[in-house]
Amino acid sequence: MITHSAPSIKKQVYDRIFEHGTVSKADLLQHFAVASSSLTRLLEDMIAQGLIIASGFGSSTGGRKPVLFQTNPGHRYLLGLEISRLYSKLGLYDLHLKTLSLTRWEMDAGMTPERLVELVGKAADAFMAKEGISSQQVLGIGVGAVGPLDQKNGVILEPELFPSPSWKNVPVCEMLTARLGIPAKLDNGANTALIGEHWAFRGENVEHALYVHAGANIRSGMMSGGKIIRGAVDTEGAVGQMIIRTEGPRLRDKGNYGALEAFVSVPSLEERVRSELSNGRSSLLSSLVPERVNFTVLVDALSQGDPLVKEQFTETARYLGIGLANLINTFHPEYVILGGPLVSADPLVFQTAVEVAKKNTYRYPEYSPVFTQGALTDEAVATGAAIMLLHEWELN
Repeated sequence: MITHSAPSIKKQVYDRIFEHGTVSKADLLQHFAVASSSLTRLLEDMIAQGLIIASGFGSSTGGRKPVLFQTNPGHRYLLGLEISRLYSKLGLYDLHLKTLSLTRWEMDAGMTPERLVELVGKAADAFMAKEGISSQQVLGIGVGAVGPLDQKNGVILEPELFPSPSWKNVPVCEMLTARLGIPAKLDNGANTALIGEHWAFRGENVEHALYVHAGANIRSGMMSGGKIIRGAVDTEGAVGQMIIRTEGPRLRDKGNYGALEAFVSVPSLEERVRSELSNGRSSLLSSLVPERVNFTVLVDALSQGDPLVKEQFTETARYLGIGLANLINTFHPEYVILGGPLVSADPLVFQTAVEVAKKNTYRYPEYSPVFTQGALTDEAVATGAAIMLLHEWELN
């Protein structure tokens, strides 16, 4: 059952063990204000339920070696779904977030909400059959999607640039629950990616983190005190409307003039290269008609060292660095995690963006956040969506 109530002591103990991997009773007694006898009974009850297992012994401090406890990875399972403009991805995970099965689909013009939900249903059925588990053993399906969203009601509202025009006011959680027979929870993909990466970096004790996804537009998520920061409305793409050059262009005649997304996005990159080619610039792509100059072609040309394409990717990365510096100077994160197809296209993009961001970060190098492409990379959104369910799972 997924709830929003304050966690019980059992859930707090479970979460502590989950976060640290293996924990002794002495460690738990230091962290929780609970009597030793009560904790012993609680741990015995959790073992009997299959929630935790004894996983060996810790180092002795002079007496008997302490028993170490860990969460039971096979007690329940989680599904995580990413819905983006380019592709959607479904993963099945155990309670240690080990990926048991994973598949993805391209989001072409024929990928309607109904078709995707049916594909997700068939894939989930196949995953469970492969692992020999039933739907009753699955806690639910977490969804990280492109916004804007009505997160409370599980609805994808009116996202832009989807190949299929039918992705408007989609009650995706209701549809998935009807097909799969399990609870579904929705959040924007930037948030779930950040949740996933925060879990992956749990050994670093990161409290304040920024996630920026650069693709069809710019999406971001922010965490403080280990918790996702939420505003009055879900506008993960609003960071793309940050004005970085007054009287600059607009992207596709929408949004602010001189906004970040007009310089840092797949559509803006494609448009700039097409414009340069039409003006007679020499390139490996000179013989192509404009419609053929898409992101896939640009990444291939960049890998071949095309000077024009390298120039335009570098310009994109520099503007991304400016946008990052503005966000860093506002939020002061410890970790800055960069994702999305623009960042992963070539090391040049990440390196250039980070270099520019550092140069424009106030009080650098005294204040020096860690820049990374993350540990989960392409799986961050789906994995984080699964973790979102685990965070809200209340134990009986």
